[in-house]
Amino acid sequence: MTQQRQRLLSLDILRGITIAAMIIVNNPGSWSNMYEPLDHAEWSGVTPTDFIFPFFMFIMGVSMCFSLKKYDYKLTSQSFAKVCRRGIGIYLVGIAIGLFSQLARNGAIDITHLRLTGVLARLAFCYFIVALMALTVKTKYFPPIILLILVGYAVLLLCGHGFDQTADNILSKFDLTVLGPHMYHYDAEAAFNFDPEGLLSNIPCIAHVMIGFLVGRMLMRPLSLEDKMLRLLLFGTGAMLLGYLLQYGCPLNKRVWSPTYVLMTCGSGSAMLALLTWMLDVKGKKSWSHIFHAIGVNPLFCYVLGDIYAIGFIAIKLPIHRDDGSLYNVHSAICHYVTNPLFGDGKLSSLMFSIIMLLLVWIVAEILYRKRIYIKL
Repeated sequence: MTQQRQRLLSLDILRGITIAAMIIVNNPGSWSNMYEPLDHAEWSGVTPTDFIFPFFMFIMGVSMCFSLKKYDYKLTSQSFAKVCRRGIGIYLVGIAIGLFSQLARNGAIDITHLRLTGVLARLAFCYFIVALMALTVKTKYFPPIILLILVGYAVLLLCGHGFDQTADNILSKFDLTVLGPHMYHYDAEAAFNFDPEGLLSNIPCIAHVMIGFLVGRMLMRPLSLEDKMLRLLLFGTGAMLLGYLLQYGCPLNKRVWSPTYVLMTCGSGSAMLALLTWMLDVKGKKSWSHIFHAIGVNPLFCYVLGDIYAIGFIAIKLPIHRDDGSLYNVHSAICHYVTNPLFGDGKLSSLMFSIIMLLLVWIVAEILYRKRIYIKL
């Protein structure tokens, strides 16, 4: 096995771990019964859950470096078509999930309140912008562009009340003006409407993916695994330390995707990648990683499948009556008849439901993996 294949194994495993974590935190048995580390910080500050989505964006940047190499990082009709097809495809999948959710839950589609942003929308936008930059801008210009983006966005947040949960928040004002009822949990009567994957907060996400791309370029250099691990650790440690120190002036905040949050999560992702490289490639300890490898080679499919399960399990009613005469849906039936009796009606039961959801996704991922079917846009 070549060193490149080894590096990609580490990347696949990190991607698989990230998607598995996404499925777990997005699918509790009860949103009111969750262990604290499995919930997002309410505003400023971070929990372990707040590292999951940025890890995936960091990985996307690293992977992009490998996938665009065949075009020699040049803009051609073929490379432009690939970038457009993938970016638009990811966005349309996100819209399709939103439409499916409306139809399954309400029996009808309401375009006027369809959310136009979201996790997949952010991934699509950042992929499209950074991929075009990778094909048109020399890599040596990436660091100053990243610095300009992060500093400029920090100034925008600090001058535009970006850390305030008020109507004066510039991110909220911009999204309300442009998106209106297409925002996340829009409420016309609320004084403060906020979209955690809003439009302006996509700006630092571009820098986030660019950092991942630079890490990918480093991994492609003809260096030993030990040298690459050292560089990953040095960058990761330095970025985390810088993010920690700067948080006193620019708080860590996932919802506004603050510059310190970019530094902290990209640094953590780099350090995690170094750890996996040491464990998988240097020490050869791979037996534990198979479940994550099966998910990691079909990441977007597994993420979408988890969403489909979640929506379907709530929408599908079973011919089983509750005490009040209403019908159980699949979600509530699993909780009532499986997880609650086995693990109690509390946080552990809620977590075990999440794990059941993960196992259902993994079964499909494992079948695809064994058949060497890789679903890509």
